[in-house]
Amino acid sequence: MSEIVDSNSLTLKDYGINELLSKEAMYVSWLEVEKAVAQAQGELGIIPEEVANAIKQKAQYQNINWEKVNTLYLKQGHSFYPFVEVLSASCGEAGKYVHFGITTQNVQQTGEFLVAKEINSRILIMISDILENLAELANKYSSALMPGRTHGRHAVPITFGYKVATWISEVLGATQRLKNFHNSGFTSMCGGAVGAYNALGERGPELNDRVGAILGLTPMDVPSRNIHSSILEYINELAMVVNPINRIAEEVYLTSLREIGELSETYVEGQIGSSTMPQKINPKLSKGIIANSEKLYSIVGSLYYASARPFEADSSTNMLLDDQLRTAMGLTKEVLMRAEKLTKTIQVNSNQMEKNAFLTQGLDNTENIMINLAKMIGRPKAHEIVYKIAMQSEREGTSFSDNVLANEVLNKYFSLNELKSMLNPKNYIGLSVEIAKSQAKKATDQAFILRQLYLN
Repeated sequence: MSEIVDSNSLTLKDYGINELLSKEAMYVSWLEVEKAVAQAQGELGIIPEEVANAIKQKAQYQNINWEKVNTLYLKQGHSFYPFVEVLSASCGEAGKYVHFGITTQNVQQTGEFLVAKEINSRILIMISDILENLAELANKYSSALMPGRTHGRHAVPITFGYKVATWISEVLGATQRLKNFHNSGFTSMCGGAVGAYNALGERGPELNDRVGAILGLTPMDVPSRNIHSSILEYINELAMVVNPINRIAEEVYLTSLREIGELSETYVEGQIGSSTMPQKINPKLSKGIIANSEKLYSIVGSLYYASARPFEADSSTNMLLDDQLRTAMGLTKEVLMRAEKLTKTIQVNSNQMEKNAFLTQGLDNTENIMINLAKMIGRPKAHEIVYKIAMQSEREGTSFSDNVLANEVLNKYFSLNELKSMLNPKNYIGLSVEIAKSQAKKATDQAFILRQLYLN
């Protein structure tokens, strides 16, 4: 197991992905590919149709002597041929046509993508649950005032619902890309030793297409064993899905600081944060998301180097890509199952958010004052006046609100009540509420679509 696990890994819903990442699931995928190849070859007259039917009937998991496969593996030192040998024996007379005209990577890589496509369906269902949770947050806190922050400092006021809307928007974008890949990115390969159909001849391309159709995968246009773009793209898409979840975890992690106190993870009775500091309540879900996300990013670059190896195939490339594909799916699973729990149980301290928005005594509303003043005297001059007031407040440690209310230029153009209104963060949240509600609806709609498409 290459993903980073903790106690949450044992208690959270994995949507059946752990089972699909097992060795048994890999073997089943190999059997499915071999059966599809036999079926297609029978249909095309490459092998006798009755032989193809016999292979399909015999190539079942329970019919294979897996102990013998493992014994031969130790003797032969080949990762796949023991499987072919035992499968052939299990098929009796028909066994002489098992694995006919194809090669190891044809079956292994196609099998990997067969499993990956099923895992991807589960990933999209996980995302649908996360989107539902985010939609609920965006609606519930659509008008919950808080400070917006840029460069780690207060910017202009927003609502927490708006912040969640930005999370939703990014997750929706990544989801759409993943859906697009799901429809055509998972490829099958059936071209033989180097992909040129040397053993299959003119029927090779037709066989390649038919095997893909049987398995529900997209046949590679040129089934070269040294073309790895589909694996690279899929792992990139997984990293893109994980990235906005990573940002959510980072924001929860940072704003749960006692000095900020806006968000926190739900405390579970009996949960221990530290072996030496009894008071510790740590962000356990967030840290797991962050760690697994960062590990996923770290593997992407290495794959580009591996995929550029020369000639028609290289087992060092296959070994790395096969391992990292499984690793990427495991890491994504760990991130998303934590994210589903986090987004469902996150604690939102809206009172503290509002308190933080008023912390700067109106300083966050300098743009509001400047824009209104600009209508009277132009933006450059308005910026200069408000800038001087803001810097005076920072330099002297005085109240920005008091300095605004005392400013002669501002009092010339605005009444006291108008200035107080412009200083109030509640009056300068833009379209935060509307955006929050709009994105919440999009999230709910997309969650429904995902369940309709991918929930078995």
